[in-house]
Amino acid sequence: MANYKLKINNQIREVEVDDDMPLLWVLRDELDLKGTKFGCGIAQCGACTVHLNGSPIRSCSLPVAAVGDGEITTIEGVSANGLHKIQQAWIEENVPQCGYCQSGQIMSAVALVDGNSNPSDEDIDVAMSGNICRCGTYPRIKKAIKNAANL
Repeated sequence: MANYKLKINNQIREVEVDDDMPLLWVLRDELDLKGTKFGCGIAQCGACTVHLNGSPIRSCSLPVAAVGDGEITTIEGVSANGLHKIQQAWIEENVPQCGYCQSGQIMSAVALVDGNSNPSDEDIDVAMSGNICRCGTYPRIKKAIKNAANL
């Protein structure tokens, strides 16, 4: 067991966990941040997406020891009031169906529009390619991202 001081959603959080514990389980089980979901456990579906230093990563496969001094943002930290422009566009376009993958989808979309104010269809396809939606809401996701980029 090791002690970690993690910067999560602009707050320092301390945990005592094994070095190889995936960040996902630190967030969910140790810090009670349940917005990040477990999907596949092998970094293929994107449900566990969070930001590390502003870039989307799969928290199910990243050991907590690899975080270092990095800044972590979870779905809970995207917006204080739930009104990030991506979240607004998600609501306007009625994106979620079952909703399970949505926190990961939103995290990837936020990273995209934060770095690209006018993403092309190809940019969106590339940025979102690591996020799987079993309900097939991809057309609504793409439309919401385009709408958010124009806000």
